[in-house]
Amino acid sequence: MSSADTPGDPAAEQLETLRGMMSSATAKLLGDTIAVSDEDWRGPSRLPDWTRGHVATHVARQADALGRLLTGAVSGTPGQMYESNEQRDAEIEEGSGRTGLDLQIDLDTAAERLGERMEEVDSAGKWSESVSLRGGGTAPARLLPLARLTEVVLHHVDLDIGYEIDDVDGAVAGWLLEWCSLRLRTREGFPSLSLTIDGGETVAVGSTGEAREVHGPAPRLLGWLTGRAGTDGLSGADGITLPAF
Repeated sequence: MSSADTPGDPAAEQLETLRGMMSSATAKLLGDTIAVSDEDWRGPSRLPDWTRGHVATHVARQADALGRLLTGAVSGTPGQMYESNEQRDAEIEEGSGRTGLDLQIDLDTAAERLGERMEEVDSAGKWSESVSLRGGGTAPARLLPLARLTEVVLHHVDLDIGYEIDDVDGAVAGWLLEWCSLRLRTREGFPSLSLTIDGGETVAVGSTGEAREVHGPAPRLLGWLTGRAGTDGLSGADGITLPAF
């Protein structure tokens, strides 16, 4: 029996929940992108200097990058997401100008490969193995579905094809805030924030200065924290300047 199948194990139940959310978010992304024309793929996304083709290629290559970490968790030989930042950027640039069909196939098959790597980790019972994240820091492999969920959801918004931050399910947004907390908790220069979800939990982010309390719906907090929404619908956020996510 794998670690993900242990009855009554909170970590296993969390993993199952996150993998389910990841699969649903991926299906939603693929369902929306299939209608994007070649011309629109070459149009601007909401990310500076990136077309929608850049965003799609990045999402696909990030799936492969996480797959390398999972392969390392199974083999016992630590993997790295990318050989270098230059190699990562070159792959994104090279793939950005492809046809819509090629981009769609890449998104689909990259997600399928990542799912296969997760099944291998599941079979090997290696979800507790530590992996090294891009930009520094480590995390147990069981949090990589959350990392992938964050990538799929936020970049779905960035594609600017009708999916907005307010369309993100509240439970999903809450989990994404947890991932942001993990990644930003000790980031130098990021202001100390106490984010309280309406009717829910509080998430600590940043470590610089006296903690400021910000309240609001989870999708709104997520959008503001990641630079994808303003302060509308939030209380306590006025006057706070956030670094680029």
